[in-house]
Amino acid sequence: MPSGRVRQFDADEALERAMEVFWTRGYEGATLDELTAGMGINRPSLYAAFGNKEQLFRKALERYRAGPIGFIREALLRPTARAAAEAVLDGMLRLVCDPANPGGCLAVQAALTSGADAEPIRRELAAGRERAVAAIRERFERARREGELPERTDCAALARFVATVMHGLAVQAAGGADPEELRRAADLAMRAWPTA
Repeated sequence: MPSGRVRQFDADEALERAMEVFWTRGYEGATLDELTAGMGINRPSLYAAFGNKEQLFRKALERYRAGPIGFIREALLRPTARAAAEAVLDGMLRLVCDPANPGGCLAVQAALTSGADAEPIRRELAAGRERAVAAIRERFERARREGELPERTDCAALARFVATVMHGLAVQAAGGADPEELRRAADLAMRAWPTA
């Protein structure tokens, strides 16, 4: 017979709720009281199931990357680089403008509000954003090799541009910008797409 108490909560659901608290409050802004209340568990259960706050955040961030922000991977599978870029921006718009979501982007907002104590988290979030830029760049480099993009295209700069617009949309949405204005801004950004 196993020792200890049987877990009385759904760990997957609790992690989903933790992700929402971090998404709303950021890493440092989310208190343990807010996390446990949001997750519907007590502190000993949180520590036993997920570890400390930093470990919980990392698990919530993995969930966020696999779920809400997973559209980036799918977007990069589009048949053309332009379609991929449009899908990245459209996915971000849908994410940050959906009233069912906390607003903004967890990976952007949590990094913007991190102080010295949260430096490891800030670095992790920055590294994640850089991995996204690298994936976009690789997609664009393939398009250039295949002749879809002009040979002179600076794929690194183009990837950084798309990522900057994507993250800017998240920041603007978190600040309450009108979704239609954000859509027009994304459309305007695509007018800078390289042509022969």
